[in-house]
Amino acid sequence: MNWKIWICVPVFYGLFSLWYFNWQGPLSQQEVDTFMARYTQQAGSEHTDAAVLRRFLEEDDGRGFNMLNLVQLHEEPVQHPLTGERMDSRALVNGYFEPFALRLFQRGGHPVFQARTVGGYIDSWNAENNLSFSATAMMRYRSRRDLIQLVADPAFADGHVYKLAAIERTISYPTQMMLNTALEPPAAVLLLLVLLASLTQNVTYLRKTQK
Repeated sequence: MNWKIWICVPVFYGLFSLWYFNWQGPLSQQEVDTFMARYTQQAGSEHTDAAVLRRFLEEDDGRGFNMLNLVQLHEEPVQHPLTGERMDSRALVNGYFEPFALRLFQRGGHPVFQARTVGGYIDSWNAENNLSFSATAMMRYRSRRDLIQLVADPAFADGHVYKLAAIERTISYPTQMMLNTALEPPAAVLLLLVLLASLTQNVTYLRKTQK
């Protein structure tokens, strides 16, 4: 009976790995050309530097990455792009973020952290033109292929109008983690599976000894 419990650990972790990690390798040049041609035809693409995005895709190393987002929402109520109703910018941006986050999760991505600004610059030099931002967030992407598939999706373009209406200014750029003290999903999932298997084994043993 014990081996049947513990065999579930590698089986379920294998399923998790299929979803969480990129198994397709780096983007090919043909893929880059196809995705970029599709993306540049979409509404809202003018806010992205096409040359920077193309170079990022062409330099694909096949690894996951984190997109760092600096965001300043409009402080005053903004106009809903479809209904014209005046509403809070935080509520409006959810019209973009919620469906986007769901599609990101389906591709092995997820939020890493979200934080709000609680003070002015403490250290700053040679950055006189920098503007403040009210929030910082980081999103994990499984691969650069997943990023371009998302932003080149017409459904993403439809929701982009909510982002444009709610956000006063924003800067986003990709990063790769060098140091992280938080427990990342691969380790957390493995520990959870081991814990569940151990608890199941112990409960099963106790039930047998009580008969």
